[in-house]
Amino acid sequence: MNRLNINDLNSIQHFTKTWLMADFDVLFDTANLPSPLGEASRYVISNGGKRVRPLLVLTTFLAVGGRVDMPAFGAVRRAMLAIECVHGYSLVHDDLPSMDDDELRRGKPTCHVIYGEDVAILTGDVLQSLAFDVLGADYEFGMVSSDVVVQLLGILAPSARRMVVGQQADLNGEQKKLTQDELETIHKDKTGALIEASVLMGAVCGGVCDERMARLGKYAQLIGLAYQVQDDVLDVVADTQTLGKMAGSDEKLDKSTYVKLLGVDNARAYADELFDKAREQVSEFGDDNLLLQMVDWLQKRGY
Repeated sequence: MNRLNINDLNSIQHFTKTWLMADFDVLFDTANLPSPLGEASRYVISNGGKRVRPLLVLTTFLAVGGRVDMPAFGAVRRAMLAIECVHGYSLVHDDLPSMDDDELRRGKPTCHVIYGEDVAILTGDVLQSLAFDVLGADYEFGMVSSDVVVQLLGILAPSARRMVVGQQADLNGEQKKLTQDELETIHKDKTGALIEASVLMGAVCGGVCDERMARLGKYAQLIGLAYQVQDDVLDVVADTQTLGKMAGSDEKLDKSTYVKLLGVDNARAYADELFDKAREQVSEFGDDNLLLQMVDWLQKRGY
C-alpha cells in the first residue's frame, strides 16, 4: 500500500486490480459455491477487463479527499466488489445465445461457451446476489457503518434495475430506426447506470456534500454516455482481436447505434464533446485531478 501513488492513475489502476482479485478470492471462498458454479464465477471475474467501474469508485473516493488508511476505505473495497459483481453478471447474461449471442469476451470464450448456458445463467444470478451481500455482510474487507451501507444499497439497487431496463429497451429497439433522444434514453440506463453508480458510491464513501454530489452525478452521466458512443464507434473501426469480442456485432443484430445515426466521424466528435463537458463538471477538484485523468484515459481507449 505504501507504494500507491494516489495522484497517479496508472498506480491506482494497478492497485485496483490487485485489491479486487485478492478480495474476490475471499468472497468466493466464503460463499462456498458448488462446482461448476464456483469455477464459472471465478472465470468470469478473473477474465481481465479494464475494471472501469471499480476504478471509478476508488478514483472518486480519492479525488474528494478520501485516503486508503481511513476506516471508510473498508466501504470502498466493498463498493468496488459490488459494482464489479453486477457488471460481471450483466456481461454473462448479455452474451447468452438468447441475448447478444457472443462467443468471445475480453479475448476469451464466454461463460456459456465454456460451462454451458444453464451454468452461465446461474453464474449471473449468483454474482448479482453477491453484489448486495458483500456490502453489508461480515467479510474481512474492513468495517462499514450501517448508514453508509444503506446509502450504497440505495444507489446500487436502482442502478442495477435501470441497467436491466436499458437492456430491455435495447432489445426492443433492434431492427428499428431510433432517434438520438431514444438512443440516449436507452444508454443512460443500459451503460450509464452502473458508471453513475460507481462514481456516486465512491462519493458516498468519501462523505461528499449534496452540491458536489450533483456535479459528480452529472460527470458520471456524461462519461457514461460518451463511453457508449465510443463503443458504437469501436464496434465498427476496431478488429475482434483488439476489442476482445466479436467486431461488427451491432450490425449483425441490426441495432440502432450512434454510428448508424451520425456516421463514424460525427459519432467520434459527439463523444469528444461529451468528454469535454464531463471535464467541466470536475474542474473544481484541481488541475489534473484523478477524475480528469479518468476522462483522458477513457477518451483514448481502443477497446
